[in-house]
Amino acid sequence: MNAVLERLLRNQSGVIARRQVLAGGMEDLDIRRLLRRREWATVHDGVYVDHTGEPTWLQLAWAGVLFAWPAALCHDSALRAADGPGRRERSAADPIHVAVDRDRAFAAPAGIVPHRLGDFHAKVQWNLGPPRVRVEQAVLDVAAESRDDFATIAVLAQAVQSRRTTAQRIGEALEGRSRIARRKFLGDVLRDLADGTCSVLEHGYLDRVERPHGLPRPSRQLLESSRGPIYRDAAYRRFGLVVELDGRLFHSSAEARSHDLDRDLDAAIDGRDSVRLGWRQVFDHACWTAARIGVLLQRRGWEGPVLRCPACPDSGDLTSPGDDDPPLSA
Repeated sequence: MNAVLERLLRNQSGVIARRQVLAGGMEDLDIRRLLRRREWATVHDGVYVDHTGEPTWLQLAWAGVLFAWPAALCHDSALRAADGPGRRERSAADPIHVAVDRDRAFAAPAGIVPHRLGDFHAKVQWNLGPPRVRVEQAVLDVAAESRDDFATIAVLAQAVQSRRTTAQRIGEALEGRSRIARRKFLGDVLRDLADGTCSVLEHGYLDRVERPHGLPRPSRQLLESSRGPIYRDAAYRRFGLVVELDGRLFHSSAEARSHDLDRDLDAAIDGRDSVRLGWRQVFDHACWTAARIGVLLQRRGWEGPVLRCPACPDSGDLTSPGDDDPPLSA
């Protein structure tokens, strides 16, 4: 095998297409010999890998792109390629999502999910290996097709948190997608992410607790560095209150739990109270939580009332039995 084909195999994770082999100076009989000797194995018709073991996900991704060429990874496959190897929740059995030009006919073999894409060439990063649609386009596709609002927010938040892109850049891509599903909701979430919310739970606090009940606006992801860098989820600095949002369903380790307690102690040292909220407080009892955050803020000098939202009970207050604090305002 000549140096050109060897370099091509290295650059394509050990995967090569028949047309590339022929263009590189070899013939069909050479391909048959390599297959017979079990130096190569067929992945798809006309696409080969340079070993006979189980192909990796990256090799399957290359095989899908080369089979459908000109093509590019899209949807979740584009995001997975951007993430790189090692994500534990990923599986080599996941289908490969491949985009081709909208005008092309493309019969996909098993394991490949085809997508036809308008303005195809402009949306693809051809210099990457494998080629893939731009991350903003892939994020929008996955978010729009997510099973529910939680999953949609998680996709958008994870993309921004990973620093692969920004909420502003995804929003700009959304402006060019007039036919995308759930367009308004995607735009609303992206605006909130640009405003500083960085997780599903933080967005839920803004959208379910803070905003509909008229709570004051906190500083989000506030960096404090007096005892090392710490990001506060929602800091009501004027009123000496910090709200920490714990999106984990459980603490992954004693060390993680200890870290959370250290953050609360640091807030106390700085003369502030720290309140830690989870999924139940934000999504199951948003009105209940808003009333209590409002009481804490009022005790520290906030003069505004906690407003009722459409989901609040019709009568009575949401403070605990025997509490003399005022109810939610109408």
